[in-house]
Amino acid sequence: MIQHLRAPSPQQALAEGEALLASAPHKALTAAETVLRQAPGFPPAEFLAARALRRMGKGKQALAKLDALARNNGRVPAVLWELGQVASDQNDAPRAIAALQALTQLQPAVAGGWFLLARQLRKAGRAQDAWRADLSGVHASSRDTGLLKAAVAVNDGDLDGADAMLAERLARESDDPPALRLHGEVAWRKGEMTPAIARVEQAVALAPGFDLARDFLIRLLLQTNRLPEALEHAEVLQGSPIPASGHKLILASVLVRLGHQERAAGLYRELLAGDPDQPQVWQNLGHVLKTLGRQAEAVEAYRAAVTRQPTMGEAWWSLANLKTVKLNADDIATMEQALASLSDAVDERKEDVFHLHFSLGKAFEDAKNAESAFAHYDKGNALRRTMILHDADAFAADVEAAKQTFSAAFIASMGEGGCPAPDPIFVVGLPRSGSTLVEQILSSHPMIEGTMELPEMMMIGARLQSRVDEGEFADFATMTASLTPADRQRLGEEYIERTRIHRQTDRPLFIDKMPNNWQHTGLIRLILPNAKIVDARRHPLSCCFSGWKQHFARGQTFTYDLTDIGRYYRDYVGLMAAWDAQIPGHVHRVIYERMVADTEAEVRRLLDYIGVPFDPACLEFYKNDRAVRTASSEQVRQPIFKDGLEAWKPYEPWLGPLKAALGPVLESYPDAPLA
Repeated sequence: MIQHLRAPSPQQALAEGEALLASAPHKALTAAETVLRQAPGFPPAEFLAARALRRMGKGKQALAKLDALARNNGRVPAVLWELGQVASDQNDAPRAIAALQALTQLQPAVAGGWFLLARQLRKAGRAQDAWRADLSGVHASSRDTGLLKAAVAVNDGDLDGADAMLAERLARESDDPPALRLHGEVAWRKGEMTPAIARVEQAVALAPGFDLARDFLIRLLLQTNRLPEALEHAEVLQGSPIPASGHKLILASVLVRLGHQERAAGLYRELLAGDPDQPQVWQNLGHVLKTLGRQAEAVEAYRAAVTRQPTMGEAWWSLANLKTVKLNADDIATMEQALASLSDAVDERKEDVFHLHFSLGKAFEDAKNAESAFAHYDKGNALRRTMILHDADAFAADVEAAKQTFSAAFIASMGEGGCPAPDPIFVVGLPRSGSTLVEQILSSHPMIEGTMELPEMMMIGARLQSRVDEGEFADFATMTASLTPADRQRLGEEYIERTRIHRQTDRPLFIDKMPNNWQHTGLIRLILPNAKIVDARRHPLSCCFSGWKQHFARGQTFTYDLTDIGRYYRDYVGLMAAWDAQIPGHVHRVIYERMVADTEAEVRRLLDYIGVPFDPACLEFYKNDRAVRTASSEQVRQPIFKDGLEAWKPYEPWLGPLKAALGPVLESYPDAPLA
């Protein structure tokens, strides 16, 4: 007996077609057409057919079916979504926009519709409408349960869990801007800057109106010193249809990093004109005015900040750190009261507390009360030391490795190589050693441009060291020896190219005043063999004590303990002495006390080493109105004075740990101890 197979029901046929849609759209179309022969115009079958046609590359036929469906099923989100997609594929922006606008009205909480609408609006030249659609998409995503779960994991410190959730989500939907931004944050929190930037860049490319992602990208670019790109994104952010003071603030921060202080000051003034009750903005304005040498205005700005927020430690320190300003008894009373008010919140307000201690230290120093000054400096340093990482033993080992590596024989064995550009003049040493004075003297010469403390050489050095730390090379010497002439040329050219953004004039030579570059004297010789290196050196007690009582905005982690800074000075002297013995005359040393005693003779020696003719302007460096960003910015706008040569002496009873750490370096100054 022959059994007749019963034809599948329309529901079964459609279910089979749905299952085949992704892998075999032509079979899905066949299933849909089978149903339509039985039930002409049946909407689910028409919808399956349209999607199959789209996947088969038959967009026009798909669009016709979807148009018909939308006329009768205009409130079905899936139909509008597909119509928007197909119209977009067919470059029919008006039809896509109409469908997606209808979709987002029906489902405002579905982020994907907003992002797709934004792309279509942008294609149609409606940039501001597109920006608003992106922002609506971001707002909708804030209620997405999957993203919320990943965000909670991030906030709880479960970075691996968040990473897995987001990777799985992006495997399904690779064009999800909020997921990409959050995935970038996970990478950033893990210290993986390259994937972090790549993911956030992708989020911004997909949704150019995603302001929070662009803001985060700017901050990542600033952290990696990619300043031109940061500026480009910060300028774009100013066009947002939803104005925010944060947009101007981040643009100003980029401009400050690039040395465009006047424009940054203008932005801060615009913000304060709208709302003068912003102590942080007053403080930022003060920083810029100080850099520009407009000291009276800087004082007004800092005082405006502390008047509005007396516990704002950094503003007090910024005021105290103006070396030519003295805080009075009323200021001391206000700061002591502020410090007392923070006594129950030290853990939460450490930044304010240690800044207030440093500020009180300076105020009591100005009042000639050495005991109270030292006590506050000591408390400020002790608190700051708990917040930073500095391993003096590990650092000393790194210095010893460099001493052992860069011998005259090793340099000779490496042969020719590196970038031959003679442009850079590296001014190295310790902070508070007179390096800003040297920079100001040199930058007063018509052939030499002053820039700032540039991080590029430190970044190159850290990147090379990471190859040892990650196990690619057994030790520092092996890694350095592996650098071919082409490698060294590439690294030198990278340095020249990355620092070009800081050069604002056509002067042939420029100064990099990052003091810590003394650690990379050998590397500089290998990758920039024609660069000049000037070692600015000051009496160890003067230099180290001055550095210890100076709070630095960033870096210089060795300065918050008298023993640490003494050991650092000793390591520095040892490495430079070893280099002098191997490559005599390569580094020119400026002894601060000699510069003070006979300025013209020392300036002539310095210019002879650089290879430029003497210029009288170098003796009137204090008339140079260039922007200066270091702690000595006011002092270098005055003629050389001798008052600070022995500023450490009133504090000598408490400097035993420093003297012990310095050891023979102290007795042998200005020479290095005999090896």
